Amino acid sequence: MRRNVTFTPRRFVRKLWQLGNFDVSPDGRRLAYAANKGEQWTVFVMDLKTKREKVLLRSDQSVLNPEFSPDGRWIALQSDFEGDENFNIYVIGATGGSLEIATRIVTRHLGKYIPGNPTVVVANVPGGSNRAVAEYAVTVASTLLRRFAWADAEIRRGNYGAFRARMIADNLGGLDGLLVGVVGLGTIGLAVSEAFQHMGCRICFYDPAPNSAGARALGAESMSLDELLTVSDVVTLHLPLLTETRNLIGDREMALMKPGAILIQASRGGIVDELALAAHLRAGHLGGAAIDVYSSEPPGADHPLVTLDGEAARRVLFTPHIAGVTRQSAAFLCRSAWRNVERVLIDGEAPLNRAY
Repeated sequence: MRRNVTFTPRRFVRKLWQLGNFDVSPDGRRLAYAANKGEQWTVFVMDLKTKREKVLLRSDQSVLNPEFSPDGRWIALQSDFEGDENFNIYVIGATGGSLEIATRIVTRHLGKYIPGNPTVVVANVPGGSNRAVAEYAVTVASTLLRRFAWADAEIRRGNYGAFRARMIADNLGGLDGLLVGVVGLGTIGLAVSEAFQHMGCRICFYDPAPNSAGARALGAESMSLDELLTVSDVVTLHLPLLTETRNLIGDREMALMKPGAILIQASRGGIVDELALAAHLRAGHLGGAAIDVYSSEPPGADHPLVTLDGEAARRVLFTPHIAGVTRQSAAFLCRSAWRNVERVLIDGEAPLNRAY
């Protein structure tokens, strides 16, 4: 479908820049972009000379990060997330027409031969969300330490003067000079450590198999988990959920933490005993907790942290499993994955970062 459009370059480019949801063809003649039109997402291609646009695809699922292939014949798109960080890549013809290819990875076939089909090869994109998670960790730590969200709520209640006086009387500190304990010094944990170090923090870590070179570069000190919990002002978790890490941070571990310490849970739900955390917040032992992941998502209305009230509730900062998701990280993940597809299908080379 073709139609004339009113084209105001400055306004249009500014809108696209804000969305971050567009790409220009290699020859510079066409612009592909995705937009939410009511209940549907629509993918357009615009001829930059004639200022005419064409609808390529309509979808009930969100469509993100269109990117032209190097020859300009195809556009890769990231579809709506499904489940736990799984998403589909759709490939459509950049000149229009119907959906050319729609693929979905089926978990039970990973790395196995399927009769009549090639092996399903799966590769990941390491490091795609590092900066987003690091930015999240530093932001929520500062927000909790300095009680910014709590102050916002008090001001809305008309309690400006009294709460300001309390904040001053409590002599709230910032990040500079604090000891941050990083549990899990992998790719993400290392990026988080670097971000805190840039804010003037000292770093210690617990990880049975750490990134040793990265730890040395940071001057980070390796500790046992108990020691880390005892001395850290901020404890931030960045490790997978395994049998041995389930409820790794329970009542005993929280009791070891310094009075007023901050706990950041942005790893996987199930690593923190949420009932125990609620009890420690209610008792005033911990200074605050930032929770991005939950043992069951979404958390129910009867979740022990959601049902906190009074000052205990003010010490919790909830986010909806979004720590690693930004426009920039989503674009990086999608584009890196597509380049790996090109590497295999076009260049005939082995995929990078193969997982199965």
